[in-house]
Parts: sequence; C-alpha cells; structure tokens
Amino acid sequence: MPTTSDLASSRSRRRPPEATGLEAVVLAAGRGARLVVFPECALCGYCYESKEEAWPHAETLPGPTTETLAALCRELGIWVICGLLERDHQHLFNACALVGPTGEAVSYRKIHLPCLGVDRFTTPGDRPFTVQDLDGLRVGMTICYDGSFPESARVLTLLGADLVVLPTNWPTGARSTPKYLVQARALENHIYYAAVNRVGEERGFHFIGSSRIVDCEGELLAVSEQDREETLYATIDPGLARQKHIVKIPGQYEINRVADRRPEMYGPLCERP
Repeated sequence: MPTTSDLASSRSRRRPPEATGLEAVVLAAGRGARLVVFPECALCGYCYESKEEAWPHAETLPGPTTETLAALCRELGIWVICGLLERDHQHLFNACALVGPTGEAVSYRKIHLPCLGVDRFTTPGDRPFTVQDLDGLRVGMTICYDGSFPESARVLTLLGADLVVLPTNWPTGARSTPKYLVQARALENHIYYAAVNRVGEERGFHFIGSSRIVDCEGELLAVSEQDREETLYATIDPGLARQKHIVKIPGQYEINRVADRRPEMYGPLCERP
C-alpha cells in the first residue's frame, strides 16, 4: 500500500513566482511536504478587463515558469501545482500546471467558466479530467468554479483519485462555498480534498482565503479562516481514500458511495436543459 504523502497548500497575494512563490516551496519542502499547491492564477492575477490585457501575462506549457519549477522540484524531490494563464495558439486558458521531480509538466484547463474576472475571456477546458500518480498518491486537478459541479470530483473519484485539489480565487461573495461545498465533495466521494484560495485585493475585489484540507470523512485536517497569507499542512493516506466500503455494523450498516451508485438512472445528468 502506498505510504502517506504530506501536502502543503499555500495561499498568497499576486507576486512574482521567482520571489515569494519559490521561497514558499523551499520552506514547505523543508517541513516535509511532498506536494505543494498554490491558488488559481497565482502567477498572473485574475481581474482582467479583456483578453488582450490578460494575454501578455499568459505562458505556454511547458514554459518559463514550469521550467523554473521543474529545476526546483528535481532538486527537492517534490511536486508543485500552480495556477496560471496558458496560451495555446489563439486560445487563452485558465489552467494549473503540475510539475514534479522528473521535470515533466502536466496541465489541467478549467472546464466550467463563470462570468467573472479573466474567465469571461478564456476558452473552456478542452481536455477530459485525468488523474496523475505522484509516487503512489493519485491526484486529480480542478479549478475554482469546477468545485461547484459535483460531477467534477465524482469523475476524478471514478478515475481513481485519492486527492482532488481545487486552486481557487474566492471573493467575498463566495463565503458559503468553502464553508459547505468543500467538505461535501470529500464526504460524498470518500476522498481527500484540498481547496487553496488566495487573499488580498485586486481591482476592488477582496479575496477571502478560507483555504482548507479535508479528509475522506469530510473532517477538516487544516483550515485557515483568517485573512492573511498562510501555508496549511496535512498528511494524506491513499489507503483510506481507496477503502470505499464503509462498515459500521456488518450486515446492518454498510455503505459504498461508489459501488452503490445507479448510473442507469442518471441519464438527465448528460442532457442540456
């Protein structure tokens, strides 16, 4: 059975990756973290007024940031997930990049887009959900508004995810989201779930923090309610996430939120209103 993995989530204001971001990675690795997760659009900011304004802040993947992170990940033997804007030909994507000790960069492109910030000008993600194996820990990536769609975490669960990460930019109007949604996603899928939000101000928008790491029972492992920069740490046990069959009283109280599904009854989920 894979060993436990240590996770660090860092929520920060918009700053150059070569400054505070890299320092945070080194510090987290020094405290034993194997995976470090940053917020949505951590490298570029979120509150743009046009695609033309955002375009110069976007990168190709792989690109300068992933190359810098890859060198650090090779040196430290860890993985990093970081939110950024990705450009691909004429398309602009809200994305996050996963970089590890081998230097390879895997990206996820945000699938569900709200009418908010830079998402008004980005292209919806055009790749299916995938799960990455990080030395025995299976990780699925989502971004912000994706968390409001239970199908996102459920698909990643069915693909074998032990942990779903949600880099996000929750503003003041989203206060109920970290309070209720994050724990529900973990509980209903019996997985670990890490939501990593930013703090601070950008163009009149206030971002609320409230990052949290939740276990398979929906219990908080680490949480930050205060509006300040902070790094959260938690230990993830893949074996617990994979034990979907929960037995409280044999033959009387047993549930399995994966095996007990009735897919033949879910047809309307795939129909547009």
